[in-house]
Amino acid sequence: MLYVVATPIGNLGDITQRAREVLESVDLIAAEDTRQTGKLLTHLNIDTQVVAYHAHNESGMTGKLLERIKAGESIALVSDAGTPLVSDPGYSLVDAALVAGVKVVPIPGASAVTTALSVAGLPVEGFAFEGFLPAKKGARRKKIQQLETEPRTLVFYEAPHRIAATLEDLRDVLGGDRSATICRELTKAFEQVVRADLGELCESLDKDIPCRGEFVVVVEGAREVQTGTADVNELVRALLKELPPSKIAGVLARVVDMNRNDIYELAMRIKQGN
Repeated sequence: MLYVVATPIGNLGDITQRAREVLESVDLIAAEDTRQTGKLLTHLNIDTQVVAYHAHNESGMTGKLLERIKAGESIALVSDAGTPLVSDPGYSLVDAALVAGVKVVPIPGASAVTTALSVAGLPVEGFAFEGFLPAKKGARRKKIQQLETEPRTLVFYEAPHRIAATLEDLRDVLGGDRSATICRELTKAFEQVVRADLGELCESLDKDIPCRGEFVVVVEGAREVQTGTADVNELVRALLKELPPSKIAGVLARVVDMNRNDIYELAMRIKQGN
């Protein structure tokens, strides 16, 4: 069978007993980075064979690993840290295994997403995990603009060399008064959790918050806008200059107290001059 095994995101003490037993008992461990996984296995005194399985060899290795499972071996899939497939390789193998009728067993444990949400102090009844935003500024801003009216809490991963640019884009597009929490180096020796407005976080970065380590950024969702009918009419008129009625209906239905069909009909009437 195939085990999908979550490993610590920093503190090695967070390994579960079940994960330890699986890593020790399987025939093979497919790891995103054999060196990183090797450190964990050395810490646990486990000598199971490890092979590389990452974004660059995923297509070629998936079939080979699946054949070994079909031949009777059990394989554990691990990423560098946390839960595999969450912004990490592994989807191809899990998908192929399920299609082939192979049993896939989750071994739950650490995840940077849920760890950050647990201490961010923002609503978690629903959240939107976006992983890493695009590296290029134009594409990154476009993606953030698409999330501007998302009412759920937003969660992003970011690298240290891009965290400043990403925070600035979040501030510029979403507004400096949008509440957010930066989680840096979670569960590690220099763990840092800072809650403030996006504008304040931009000012704190590289001063109170070093641009080093791994970042999870949790951002408040779009606040509900209370508007009357007259206000909606004005919003629709303004948006018609840039968007078609169907798009306006989808956007406004998430932030005003009107259903999508009513907004669409209103937009059509205004567009037709009625």
